[in-house]
Amino acid sequence: MNREPKRNKNNCLEDLRRRILTEALEPGSYLDETEIAEAYGISRPPLRELLRQLAGEGYVILHANRGAQVAPMTHRTLRNFFIAAPMIYAATSRLAAQNATPAQIMRLKDTQLLFRASIRDADTEQRALTNERFHSIIGEMADNEFLMPSLRRLLIDHTRIGMIFYSPRSAELADQRAAAVEQHDQFIALIETGDAEACAELAIAHWELSRAQIESFVTPTSVFAPLGRVPESIA
Repeated sequence: MNREPKRNKNNCLEDLRRRILTEALEPGSYLDETEIAEAYGISRPPLRELLRQLAGEGYVILHANRGAQVAPMTHRTLRNFFIAAPMIYAATSRLAAQNATPAQIMRLKDTQLLFRASIRDADTEQRALTNERFHSIIGEMADNEFLMPSLRRLLIDHTRIGMIFYSPRSAELADQRAAAVEQHDQFIALIETGDAEACAELAIAHWELSRAQIESFVTPTSVFAPLGRVPESIA
């Protein structure tokens, strides 16, 4: 009898994450608590508990008297995203190669199979979600309570940005898709062999693969402000 509310809560949590990552819930929009509670068959107190969890993970912002707002993407947050991305990706990948367990590596391989399938099937949503999952697992491998929250927040915006500009039918992005799949395979191989420095270098290359495309999409043409090239200190 008590399982159903728990399942409803878990379904609600996972679905809200998915809807935010895929931009079914737009950045900056406010969530209707009454509508969500009715849709998932849960009461307002457990829903607010879930929203506090989502706020802690970076998916939403809680405002007094206004409720939960999907994390916005402003020029400031995007600029900080470009600055932080290469540093966080490199650090987590280096630690992943040092700390990964066999069970985590198996999960990474399983996720890579799903990532390959999503690209083969031209499934934009699944490509975005499985890519996010792939890098989240690398974050878990890093086993660092200070880096993981930063990585999680970074992946939220990286996934949402990818949903905006990515087109599975774009010939221009075909080479990028193929390279991304190959680099994921390289991540797995380097993590398995424990090559921390090579894994960190690959993380930078993997970031650079998508940086220019994302940068050209989100930067106004009237603003000459290159965002997020790799700092010399970590290149």
